[in-house]
Amino acid sequence: MASSTSSLQPPSPPPEPTAGTTSSPLETLIPHLLASKRSLSSITHVWRANELCTSTRLSLEKSVITAARTSFLRSGITSQLAVLQQVQRKTAHTAEQGRAEFEAVVRDLDEADERLRDTLGKLRGTIVEAGLRPGDGEGRSLLDFMNEEGVEGLVGVIKEGLDGARQGVRGFEDGNRGFEEEVESVRRLVHGEGLKGSSAVVGSAVQEREEQGQDRSPIPRILHEMEDHAREMATNLESLVSHYDLCVTAIRHTEGGDDAALKIAGDLPEGVDIGQDAGGAPPEPMGDGERIEMMRVLEEDAGQVEDVVMEIRDHIAEMESLRSRVEMYTDRLASEHANTTAAFKMLEDLGQQLPGQITRTQIFMMRWDEDKAAIDERLEELEGLIELYDGFLKAYDNLLIEIGRRKDQELEVEQVVQEARTRLEKLYEDEVEEREIFKKEQGEFLPVDIWPGLRNRPLRYSISPVDEEASRIPDISKSVIYRAIQRVHGKR
Repeated sequence: MASSTSSLQPPSPPPEPTAGTTSSPLETLIPHLLASKRSLSSITHVWRANELCTSTRLSLEKSVITAARTSFLRSGITSQLAVLQQVQRKTAHTAEQGRAEFEAVVRDLDEADERLRDTLGKLRGTIVEAGLRPGDGEGRSLLDFMNEEGVEGLVGVIKEGLDGARQGVRGFEDGNRGFEEEVESVRRLVHGEGLKGSSAVVGSAVQEREEQGQDRSPIPRILHEMEDHAREMATNLESLVSHYDLCVTAIRHTEGGDDAALKIAGDLPEGVDIGQDAGGAPPEPMGDGERIEMMRVLEEDAGQVEDVVMEIRDHIAEMESLRSRVEMYTDRLASEHANTTAAFKMLEDLGQQLPGQITRTQIFMMRWDEDKAAIDERLEELEGLIELYDGFLKAYDNLLIEIGRRKDQELEVEQVVQEARTRLEKLYEDEVEEREIFKKEQGEFLPVDIWPGLRNRPLRYSISPVDEEASRIPDISKSVIYRAIQRVHGKR
């Protein structure tokens, strides 16, 4: 054995025999034989190496089959998954659109309700002037003249419709969420993110296979390395067996060595094939030169036995490590196949759900259109009420302004009437005076019976209202009318 990195080396050219050289003592050869016998237990590593190579070949065959099945399933799943994802995206878009429209309706209702509450508050806070209803006792607000219960009933109907629509949108979203989660579960399983095994390990296997291709399995390369290690181990074992055989031969060519060889050479590890038969026929005679050369080689090889044993152990350790890598890879393939199979089963279930999902979407769209139309109709009614109430509030202010205008017109009429009365009275008095002058100047010359009406008084006129009740105008203070003008032409 020349080094620990190769098998036992062939002997060097025999040296020239020298005078006085004697054979090795039996006490020296026996330890070499014992150490050599112990080294033969390395055959168990060689058997293990054979098992590892065999199991790795089987793993290669199984991995090829598993990878092919997985690839076939994945290609089919991927195309079907694309259809499911498209349906899921459309249903999600429908749900988002329905949610957006619903929230827009809620905002419209909130705005309308806020304006309604503001208008109702103004109606409630506006007390009708006492001059308009002098016999009513307690003051009444403008809201007392409106049907507030009708408003609350309409708002309640709208909110009830919104609650129903909200439940419909929420139920559709929940159904979509469940469908989306199942589709996502299929996608995660197909892409190595499944629940079985380590998602990181499976994901790395999928990524490795996607990057390197389905045929880039590491097992062929690992198997080649294992076979190299196994050949090296077999060569090393052959060297150990040859060294053991040499030790037996040397002892048997030593005086008294047959008995020792017979005792030590028994119970060899199973499978070790030794050419020499210890305790059999006597060994053939050997010359001094041959014996000297044999002992020299034996001494050289004896120092390398432990190194060769360590080398075998290193080989088997490396093979065990390689086997672990194979197991990791096959485990990843198995997990990948299991996830893909699970994805395929889930895909079958989703395929059965697909018609129902499409039908649910269509039903949701029809119901939402109906709910939205009904809510919009009620909102239009609410807007009409708000316009009515706002109009009533503005009309009341304009009523106050109208009262002020009529009051001004009445004052203007009274002024004209007063001026007319004064003018008529002046005309009457002037006429009386003129007739008296005429009577004094011409009366004594005119017979009485020439014009019976000559001595009559002039016609006298008076101006008075035709209908006292029709002309009554409420007594509203100018400050109240001024504030009404400010509200109509400014801000309330």
